[in-house]
Amino acid sequence: MSRADQVVRAARGWIGTPYLHQASLKGAGTDCLGLLRGVWREVLGQEPEAVPAYTPDWSEPQRQERLWSAARRHLLPREGAPRPGDVLLFRMRAGAVAKHLGILAQGGAYPTFIHAYSGHAVLESPLSQPWRRRIVASFAFPDEV
Repeated sequence: MSRADQVVRAARGWIGTPYLHQASLKGAGTDCLGLLRGVWREVLGQEPEAVPAYTPDWSEPQRQERLWSAARRHLLPREGAPRPGDVLLFRMRAGAVAKHLGILAQGGAYPTFIHAYSGHAVLESPLSQPWRRRIVASFAFPDEV
């Protein structure tokens, strides 16, 4: 099984996990970063760094791209179109910092992505145009750490 297939399979295993800010426990609670952390643990093992406490506004007052910087430290920037298994980084509002992420589950004519969405749970959503226009970067998981 390819690394991308492992990532998508692991992410789908989190579907239905309730949204819980700063959590990362399959079946109990997670946020979007916690989902990525959980998939990392399942696919690659120990997380590469401890995640400090963070508020829901995720570095907006400081205007710092902390989530993007962390992605650059541990993931591989994707050139061109994202592929299934890639991490998608979203800017939820124009001019705001990027603070949401998900994992591309399916490409092609009807792409989907898996994410933990505030007020919901982990779900697989269509990667519709409103979501696509918010993508600011995509990254692949490394083959090893």
